[in-house]
Formats: sequence, C-alpha cells, structure tokens
Amino acid sequence: MIELSAMLIGCAIMFAVTYATKAIGLLFVKRPIRSRFIRSFLYYLPYSVLAVMVFPGVLFSTGWIWSGIAGTAVALVLAFFRRGLLPVSVAAIATVFLVELLYFLLA
Repeated sequence: MIELSAMLIGCAIMFAVTYATKAIGLLFVKRPIRSRFIRSFLYYLPYSVLAVMVFPGVLFSTGWIWSGIAGTAVALVLAFFRRGLLPVSVAAIATVFLVELLYFLLA
C-alpha cells in the first residue's frame, strides 16, 4: 500500500511540473510561441510526467504482473481506437479480473 506521504509527494511533483511549464511561458516569453515543437512540448509535458508516475502502479497493483500487462494492453488498444475513458477503464479492469481468475483456476 502506498503511504500518504508518497502520494502527497507525487501530487506535489505533478503540480510543480504542470505549474513550471505554464509559468515558463508566462514569465519568459512575451510574444506567442510560433515553434510547433516547443508548443507541443509544453502542452504534452504534464501528461507524460503523469503517465510515467502512474505506469508502474498499473503493472504492480495486481496480484500477478501478467494480468497488469494484459489490462494495460487492452487499455492501450481501446485508447488507440479513441474509445471513451469509461469503456477503456471497464475493459481493462475486466481483463485483469479474467486473467487473474484464469491464472488461479489453472494454477
């Protein structure tokens, strides 16, 4: 189980990264940023940091790592086909449940 202090540190890091990317644009750049690369970088940086912080928990929060991998794979495929958050989440949870059920029934 993750301690409360670890979760608060994670939230503080996410806040700092999100705030820093927005503050850099407001404080140091006086005119609109025209570079597509820099605009894209500043836009996607908070999402990538969040994904990096959440991904290990997705794999290791299940009873068996292969069920976490299967759930992640299903979620990635459905997200690639632009399904909504609820169907992706429900399908990933169902996949984890079924894989772990099969593993414990066959083991």
